[in-house]
Amino acid sequence: MADTYSGVQEIAVRCIRMMGDGTREEFDELVHPAAVNRESKAEPPAARQQGPAGTWASALWLRSAFADLHWEIHDIVGTGDLIAVHTTMSGRQIGPFIVYDETARPAQAFPATGKTFAVTQSHWCRFSAGQLIEHWANRDDLGQAVQLGWVPPTPLYIARMQVALRRARREA
Repeated sequence: MADTYSGVQEIAVRCIRMMGDGTREEFDELVHPAAVNRESKAEPPAARQQGPAGTWASALWLRSAFADLHWEIHDIVGTGDLIAVHTTMSGRQIGPFIVYDETARPAQAFPATGKTFAVTQSHWCRFSAGQLIEHWANRDDLGQAVQLGWVPPTPLYIARMQVALRRARREA
């Protein structure tokens, strides 16, 4: 699919791609003050807030673990204020990836492997007044875990995970 979209589709693509390299100003421009990220329940506390600040925190969380983040856009469909975008997300793990529990406490930590990944995702974006107001996604987390060497874990990697989790909990 060519990188030419119309109206709200262009905004949806920008919102997805800015997670990898967008500026705080772009988040302020494109994300509604009341925006909700339905995926933030496994993210750090700062990412659980509404609006541009929460979405920006999600981007920083991803960027702390992964470099070279890129989303290849395959298909875009939508009706009214709802747009669905089928993508492939790719990157390289450069830092620990921390997953948080419902109380926003670090629950799992996956130390950097330096490996690359490419996994399909579907992002669902709702818009209001030309800004993202709601986001949720379907992701191939297992495929990503296998490509990054998290699954199946070796005994050495399990030990590294435990050390990384203790460190993340101390820093939280």
